[in-house]
Amino acid sequence: MKAMQAAPAGGTMDVKQQRAEERGGPARVLAALRSGEWLDAGRVRVYALMILVAYLPMIANVFRQATGTIGSDFLAFWGAGKLIAAGTPAAVYNLAAEQAVQALSGTGQLVAYVNPPPYLFLVMPLGALPYAAGWILWAFTGWAVWFAVARRILPDAAIAILAFPGAYLAASHAQNGLFTGALLVGAVLALRRSQALSGTLFGLLIIKPHLALLVPLWLAAGRKWTAFAAAGASAALLCLLSLAVFGAETWAAYPQSFKASAVLMARDGTDFYLRMSTLYAGLRYHFGADAALLGQGLVTIGCGALVWLGWRRTQDTQANGALLLAATALASPYLFSYDLPFLVLPVFWLVREARAQGWRPWEKMTVAGLWLAPLATRAVALPLHLNLMPVASAVLVWAVWRRMTPRSGAQ
Repeated sequence: MKAMQAAPAGGTMDVKQQRAEERGGPARVLAALRSGEWLDAGRVRVYALMILVAYLPMIANVFRQATGTIGSDFLAFWGAGKLIAAGTPAAVYNLAAEQAVQALSGTGQLVAYVNPPPYLFLVMPLGALPYAAGWILWAFTGWAVWFAVARRILPDAAIAILAFPGAYLAASHAQNGLFTGALLVGAVLALRRSQALSGTLFGLLIIKPHLALLVPLWLAAGRKWTAFAAAGASAALLCLLSLAVFGAETWAAYPQSFKASAVLMARDGTDFYLRMSTLYAGLRYHFGADAALLGQGLVTIGCGALVWLGWRRTQDTQANGALLLAATALASPYLFSYDLPFLVLPVFWLVREARAQGWRPWEKMTVAGLWLAPLATRAVALPLHLNLMPVASAVLVWAVWRRMTPRSGAQ
């Protein structure tokens, strides 16, 4: 009888234990995600290496498309280089001339060149290269230049920095985000030791000025007057050099590029806005131009206030620089995923600060998500008809602000 009674009792205990373990499973997962202790430096390196390896076939496929019938944004830069080599730099803003020279690529596609004349210094060497070779050189030179600057943020996290998805997106589009990202990150890092160098680098962003939207306010708030003056001088000098080298007719032709941009911006509810990474684009896609302007305007003003107040919170230049770049992704109305390599600085600044002060609950998973955000939000935008990058940018701004402390002196 005892033996017969023991079996049901044992079976009952087994069921209770199993149910407890089932309840404990999700709890353990949540606890692991909350602490993030399992995601140590060794695992980060391995995962980053795996992602780098995964980039190889991905970028090979993009290259096949770029040199096939789909084309690439790079066509605009390569075509401009060819027109400069032919001695007709003003023709870069002429759609008929661009179409004729871009036809040499064999893609059958046309991409309008819309960057200001100082940008022509960057694309000028492309005039000596075939389209395919130029694409490869542009993409990987940009990645190398950006990485040489970005790795200084946190040298022992070099592999994770190299694998930053924002950098892959810029390289796979053969766009200019790696060069502008190197300027933004380099300018912030340089401010600690040389205001003149920092300002000079900021000034070079005249090649894509909307990326420097908050920079003058930020420098003024921090009373970095030498950097402020150097930025203005650098931008003015580059404009004057482009005037001397490419001629007044090139500057006179530049406003023609506004027409091509206006055609794209006039189309409501198109995939063009889903390919962008801004609040303006998301609001414009779903609610129209008026709501987009109002929403973006309010957020941009708020971001400006934050970068101003940041200097009151701490005089640490890198902390404030992290806030500046995080806020730039939220404040600018016109950004694409390939413009986001500069977010490597606020993301890895968070890592550096958390290492020094200790990780907070959920913070490690939040930072991992922010690291992945440029690629993840771009991947889901078209299928979901939803632009989620502004949400990630807002979280990044909040995370940086939360980590900024008055403990830091001028650094």
